[in-house]
Amino acid sequence: MGRPILRTPLCEALGIEYPIFLAGMGAGVHGGAAGPELVAAVSEAGGLGVLGGTGQNLEDFFAAIAEIRRLTKKPFGVDLLLPSMGQAPPGGMQPASDAGAYDAFVERTLEALDLPRDVPAPPSGGPFAEGPAERERRLQRHVAAIIKERPAVFAAGLGSPKAFIPDLHAAGITVFGLVGNVKTARRVKADGVDVVVAQGYEAGGHTGRVGTFALVPQVVDAVAPTPVVLAGGVADGRAVAAALALGAQAVWVGTAFLATPEANISASHRQGILEATEEDTRVTRLYSGKPARALRNPMVEAWETSGLAALPMGAQGRVSGRLMAAAAAAGREDLGMHLGGQIAGAVREVRPAHVILEEMVREAVDVLSTLTRERVTFAVA
Repeated sequence: MGRPILRTPLCEALGIEYPIFLAGMGAGVHGGAAGPELVAAVSEAGGLGVLGGTGQNLEDFFAAIAEIRRLTKKPFGVDLLLPSMGQAPPGGMQPASDAGAYDAFVERTLEALDLPRDVPAPPSGGPFAEGPAERERRLQRHVAAIIKERPAVFAAGLGSPKAFIPDLHAAGITVFGLVGNVKTARRVKADGVDVVVAQGYEAGGHTGRVGTFALVPQVVDAVAPTPVVLAGGVADGRAVAAALALGAQAVWVGTAFLATPEANISASHRQGILEATEEDTRVTRLYSGKPARALRNPMVEAWETSGLAALPMGAQGRVSGRLMAAAAAAGREDLGMHLGGQIAGAVREVRPAHVILEEMVREAVDVLSTLTRERVTFAVA
């Protein structure tokens, strides 16, 4: 059997074969889950691999780009988080004015989980613990490095890339913006992004409050004719076919690709994805101060029942940096930052990334063809 054909205008524009993109999963104790090996595997199979650049220093970034290019000659992208800094979380709760309340929570949690109390946070406080000025300087350097390397795609996993778009476009780089609601979709379109990734509530990692099935068609209508990519809840070809039916031109896949030997995650994280049901994840602000969906664990539950509001992104590292450092020192991988989406309940075995992608394509083609041939009767009046 020959290779199936599944192509959209966005595939043509990017020079790729299939409308399946790897989510640019970055940061974490082990580095970005979407590292060079996984990025190259997805691109080599015909999709678009996207490197998770958040949390990397420039030396690691350049090394990752070199490794991707050693493994594949096909297009790939880079993802960074560009959040606004210093903003309090919405919803009425405000961070406690007494910093001691957060330190006391850390101490209680370390004791309750039998973790060492003398392990300091990393010098930076962790991947999400930077002040606004420090973060701005790092982003400027990192985007300059991306422009130098000229990947096919730059994706802003949080926030708007508006300030960087002219230079990115001048380098021939297509710019993606991830959004969780229609208002933000309109804003990033006005800012000049080329592609909008509409990410539903069920997605792993940083996520919004609107379900994928409700969000995507509204974003498609709001930003037309700008191409839209669906993110959240995709693990097989049925979801790919549904995304195309909703008006998206591709899918953005994270959790399904965590269950691969190429994913740069711990064995505990991978096993947690395999064992999770659709109800075993929780949206928490513990790690970065912004909502992120992760596998449940006692550390997450302790934070969610603490009554404390999250600190702004950057400052929340005061809490998460020390907790995760202590867990790592104790070898408690089960307490790590194990991001993942609700679709984890459908992921039951470890398979190579190219196998997952190829099966998604074949199933999507089968669904699209058999719906009209066998399962749906319709007529045009």
